Amino acid sequence: MPDFATEAPVAHREIFFDIQFGWIIYILAVIAVSAFAYAAYRRYRLWRIGKKENLPLELWKRTKAFAVTGLIDGIVHKRIIRDFYPGIMHALIFWGALLLLLGTAVDVIDHYITGNLGAPFLHGNTYLAFSFLNELGGVMLIAGVIIAAIRRYVQKPERLDTILEDTTALSLIFIVVVTGFIAEGLRILVTADHFATLPIMTWEKWSFLGYGFAKAFEGGSNLTGWYQGLWWFHSVLVIGAIIYVSLAFNRLTHIIVSPINVFFRSLGPKGALKKIDLENTETFGASKIQDFTWKDLLDMDSCTRCGRCQDNCPAHLSGKPLSPKKVIQDLKAVLNEKGPALLKAKAPVATAEKPEEGANPGKCDNPGETAERKMIGDIITEDVIWACTTCRACQEQCPVFIEPINKIIEMRRNLVLEQTQFPETAMGALRSMEQRGHPWRGTMATRTDWADGLGIKPLSDNKEVDILYWVGCTGALEERNMKVATSVGKVLKAAGVNFGFLGNEETCCGEPARRIGNEYLFQTLAQQNVELLNSYGVKKIVTSCPHCLNTLKNEYPQFGGKYEVVHHTEFIADLVKQGKLKITRKLEKKATYHDSCYLGRYNDIYEAPREILRSVSASSPLEMQRHSTKGFCCGAGGGRMFMEEQIGRRINQMRTEEALKTSAEVLASACPYCLQMFEDAIKALEAEGKIKAMDLAEIVATSLE
Repeated sequence: MPDFATEAPVAHREIFFDIQFGWIIYILAVIAVSAFAYAAYRRYRLWRIGKKENLPLELWKRTKAFAVTGLIDGIVHKRIIRDFYPGIMHALIFWGALLLLLGTAVDVIDHYITGNLGAPFLHGNTYLAFSFLNELGGVMLIAGVIIAAIRRYVQKPERLDTILEDTTALSLIFIVVVTGFIAEGLRILVTADHFATLPIMTWEKWSFLGYGFAKAFEGGSNLTGWYQGLWWFHSVLVIGAIIYVSLAFNRLTHIIVSPINVFFRSLGPKGALKKIDLENTETFGASKIQDFTWKDLLDMDSCTRCGRCQDNCPAHLSGKPLSPKKVIQDLKAVLNEKGPALLKAKAPVATAEKPEEGANPGKCDNPGETAERKMIGDIITEDVIWACTTCRACQEQCPVFIEPINKIIEMRRNLVLEQTQFPETAMGALRSMEQRGHPWRGTMATRTDWADGLGIKPLSDNKEVDILYWVGCTGALEERNMKVATSVGKVLKAAGVNFGFLGNEETCCGEPARRIGNEYLFQTLAQQNVELLNSYGVKKIVTSCPHCLNTLKNEYPQFGGKYEVVHHTEFIADLVKQGKLKITRKLEKKATYHDSCYLGRYNDIYEAPREILRSVSASSPLEMQRHSTKGFCCGAGGGRMFMEEQIGRRINQMRTEEALKTSAEVLASACPYCLQMFEDAIKALEAEGKIKAMDLAEIVATSLE
């Protein structure tokens, strides 16, 4: 500390200035950190009641992925900022808190490490920059909290279910920050008075928030007492907040838990569901909280109820009882309720108490008590479980990579494989897949009818091909989509592609069975298909169905089927670029493009379809309000194609209405499910004269004529 009477003052700040017994804070801090460490360990043990997760550690790969995600989604807030108002709110809170935490860390390093080594650096211009950034962080944090309060208590969007925990968290942050800066203002005044350097040192203006409070309190009485009292109040409040978070393990813990969840997120293909070891698994799917994996349980603690998933869920938006946020929160409630008892049951016990003679531990002796609520049926209803279209909009929007779909699929697996409970219409599709190799009941077509007159041979007659065209059940057997398959055949022939197809040897890839929850049927079909494809030495596959694409590309490697799988839009776009297709007639009608969920969000194919549409259209394609990563589902995914939609509005009609709002005359798609859903919706909406649903392959084939 320089002697202001004899030396030129240098910008700096002394820690614990004029604070007596400051060492008590260290004791309290140790208690708070210990409490948090114990709470974290207790929560870790709770996660471990879940099943093992076959999650390869791949430490270096995960570290790199985490660093990239931390930069893009953590610092830059790419995912969060998509929703502008709450995105800005969160960014202000995050960046403000980060600046304040970094400021505290720098202060500690300067005082306790470099200072003790005789090389303090926090003075002069360095201190001025440090002060300014600290104040900036405070302003950002206060602004973020105010915006959050306005959003929760004034705007009250439907997706936010504000509870006492939220009010407590926002209040704590606000009070801690404001009292800290008021204490700083009082410290500035007390310092100036103590060293008789009034007026206040000019460098304190860089601490503009504290300086403002100093000017406001200038001339007040008993400033030292107020400063010391507020300093202690602020410090104890910070420590109390840490202990509160530790005891409650509430939403503020996402600061710690969410990065852990991001680090351990799946690094495999986005579209691949987990494989069940059918021979060694005792129970299928999840009917109890401990049936989920430890990573699933970690997901539940990472959720902050922000509601982005709910805002983008087509099932929820169409009036169905599914909310991805509520599913995760309801499961978390089960974890909190059942977890401690499960932990206690797993703990080794030296002596076990014998039940009283005649007592039945499994029976409720009190007639007034109710039976234990079941996770499936009572807490998560079957209507919720079957409403999911697996469109992945929830997971695309979640800032911390929570996976609601995996939990829903696990509960479906339990319903189907353990309880044999599923919608009657789904039962018909599954039975048809078992008996006929496809889900389409009542079709009279064969697997080769679509190719009549094209001169294309199946692989059984000609193995010398470069590419296998995997037609898929819908393209081969459903009347409207047979025209799409024919168009793909015409386009490939026009480009001189040497290709073949499996014909009557092709069976369903099994995708609907897996999404409905019948993992046994899926694996049977997958193994059968892999054996067939490998016997023909297939290397490259082109398919028109995004669901087949996802299964063949991302899930068949689980069964030894490793192929280069390309969607027909990617393949056709490449043919156009290479000049192998001559566009002789442009599409004169205005067109809009619908992003298939399994093509876009699952496999990141957004640009190729639009390139095709631009190459064959006289005008640029029109975009619907929700497109690309925020595209709205057609309602057919997750096996919903084969289930009746009985609750709420029909999702396909909602999406078709969005297309009609663009004034487009053509609704272009690149998925057989989407095409069929739009055909039905256009008829139901009596919009046949306004818009026509077409696959991009049909548009290209027409443009070649």
